[in-house]
Amino acid sequence: MTENSWQGAAAFRQADPAVPEQPNPVAARSRRPDTGRDADVITSYTLAVEMADRVSARRGAANSFFLGIQTTLLAAVGLADSTVHNISWYAALSVTLTGCTISAFWWLQLRSYQLLNQAKFEVINKLEEQLPAKIYTDEWTSLKQVRRSRRFRYLELGTTERFVPLLLAALHVLLLVGRLSG
Repeated sequence: MTENSWQGAAAFRQADPAVPEQPNPVAARSRRPDTGRDADVITSYTLAVEMADRVSARRGAANSFFLGIQTTLLAAVGLADSTVHNISWYAALSVTLTGCTISAFWWLQLRSYQLLNQAKFEVINKLEEQLPAKIYTDEWTSLKQVRRSRRFRYLELGTTERFVPLLLAALHVLLLVGRLSG
């Protein structure tokens, strides 16, 4: 309903004393001194949540990129190992160093994404203090309050996904050791 419609309805009610007076929600909102501030907080909150979601999407794309590179590199090592039996030690070492370097960059990037998301959610949580519902703050509090056994406790995605590059680096080193000892 537009404000003019509300005014027309109010004029109608005033003309008919049998109709009780209803508050005009549009006019009531416009009299509140902090309405613009509330809209700014909601807009900022929406933008912050959207930006946090985009960071998570970029992190997922980066994970796919690095996993693709590592998979290709390990597949090439596996194919070369089964077809060429005289791979020099320095070729095996260079492939291992390449794989470990890629893993290190991946791990560092994941750490950066985790720190960036932590900062974004600190901002989101501060904005939620000014909102009637604290969705992310309450969710995080709920996850942290759950006292389960060590086996079933909540592990942050940023913590668990950083094991993958370390595991792949270890696999590269294991393949090098196998090549040098064989």
